[in-house]
Amino acid sequence: MNLWERFLKRAFDIIFALVGIFLTWWIILMAMFIASIETKSLGLFMQKRVGKEAKLFFVFKIKTMKALRGIDTTITTANDMRITKSGKFFRDTKIDELPQLFNVLFGTMSFVGPRPDVEGYADALQGEDRIMLTIPPGITGPASLKYKNEEQILSKVSNPKEYNDTVIWADKVAINKAYIRNWSFKKDIEYIIKTVRG
Repeated sequence: MNLWERFLKRAFDIIFALVGIFLTWWIILMAMFIASIETKSLGLFMQKRVGKEAKLFFVFKIKTMKALRGIDTTITTANDMRITKSGKFFRDTKIDELPQLFNVLFGTMSFVGPRPDVEGYADALQGEDRIMLTIPPGITGPASLKYKNEEQILSKVSNPKEYNDTVIWADKVAINKAYIRNWSFKKDIEYIIKTVRG
């Protein structure tokens, strides 16, 4: 991406993040309130993720899971016992992602790009794969759309973490590398429209 393309992408992010926050702030507050009651904790989930240039930042989401002892917290599947009733609805409708509009506004995320992962994935990339770290992670993107049912996929395999690390993650890297190398503003808009349509 050249300087003009980066400027265009960032300008779009700022303008539409502001519009999105203006339109959905009340939904975010209502969802946080409901999540707080059901999880008996703050309804806003904050977790360190790997961003541009491998810098860590806090991603914001509506809390959709409660803490349970003895449950593997590294991978989430569709039948995860930690997911609350409201959490399932928030996940299905993508309401849990709305607080990330603030991440986009602050510049730690973009509307379109590779999804931000916890430490041990993007920050561990080597060689040409590190091109994924040249742009901010995104709310959606080609890899996110392909694996929009990732939790359902992982719930059907015997070892979800191993399958994620050896199959899904490798495919996501390849998809995201192609996205960055062939970036266009038009494609970003198409990815956003596909995401909204579900």
